[in-house]
Amino acid sequence: MKKLMTICLMAIASVLGVSAQSIYDIKVKDDAGKDVSLSDYKGKVLLIVNTATRCGFTPQYKELEALYEKYQAEGLEILDFPCNQFGQQAPGTIQEIHQFCTANFDIQFPQFDKIEVNGANEHPLYTYLKAQKGFSGFDTNDQRGKMMDGMLRKQDADYDKKSDIKWNFTKFLVARDGRVVKRYEPTDKISDIEADLCMEMNPVLSTIMARRSVRKYLDKPVEHEKLEIIVRAGINAPSGMNRQPWIVRVVEDQKLIADVNEVFKKANPEQVNRDKNFKNMFRNAPNLICVCTPTNGGDLDAGLLGENMMLAAQSLGLGTCCLGGPVRFLNTNADAKFFLDRLDIPEGYKLNYILAIGYPDEQPEAKPRDASKVKFIQ
Repeated sequence: MKKLMTICLMAIASVLGVSAQSIYDIKVKDDAGKDVSLSDYKGKVLLIVNTATRCGFTPQYKELEALYEKYQAEGLEILDFPCNQFGQQAPGTIQEIHQFCTANFDIQFPQFDKIEVNGANEHPLYTYLKAQKGFSGFDTNDQRGKMMDGMLRKQDADYDKKSDIKWNFTKFLVARDGRVVKRYEPTDKISDIEADLCMEMNPVLSTIMARRSVRKYLDKPVEHEKLEIIVRAGINAPSGMNRQPWIVRVVEDQKLIADVNEVFKKANPEQVNRDKNFKNMFRNAPNLICVCTPTNGGDLDAGLLGENMMLAAQSLGLGTCCLGGPVRFLNTNADAKFFLDRLDIPEGYKLNYILAIGYPDEQPEAKPRDASKVKFIQ
């Protein structure tokens, strides 16, 4: 009977987690037991943390409060959820915990009712957070990370293959639009978290960090007004001596895209057949931005133009992907000449690249970046 009840509770938790399409669909209880919708925090940058008052990491309360005081005015909210699941290190009522934290660390950020973050009774918030960002490991080059890895591996040799919260003071960074951006383990440096917070709180930097190459789009053309805004952002990019050497052609004609796609399908039947989701040769995008440059240069300026347009698109809720393969096809297949003719490319210019653009039908994860390639000469 006990086993059956546990299974039922796990199923309920699973359903609750799956039903949350956004973090803003979830409700939590504050320290007075009152329901609070996380939609109240729309537009804020959130740092969500499970805490404990008798843990070796408890002094992080001081560091978290320092972050809160420094960045609250810029839109940061730290949401504190005490949890007693790790070494029974968060005993007492939420009122007793709150009294301890205010007396010892003078915390000002909101504390919520005690919850569980793993298991059959885990809160739907943590079901959602863990689904968005799983465990990616401790830094074993760090002494504390090595200690945590050794302790947990003794308990479970495969602990690192599970998304469960591993210990107190695990943190999740949530962007202003509700995306779960990053997960931090308790051993991660607060200075690294602060750097990521700064990126998310600045709207320009946040847009840069959020942009991904999108290869799946909704079957919905982009509104003409948005395309105009994106192109205006593009042509305001810097160029050498303000020569503005680029030529831009925005393709909204769906028939033109469909017609040239038939040429591509005829020329590449095996490639088309391999891709069960194939719609068109432009990563299935409903609209295109074609960028042309002089045959004797202009590539650097065109690159600056394209980056401006991709970031502008991201800020408007659109996805993009910079394409080179279709350009090679269009420039070498005689049956596709009608497409280039419609672009009305001036003499002495060439089609340089194409931006696929549309409403994204996927949310790709960020690819790793190699920071070791950066060296500061001081």
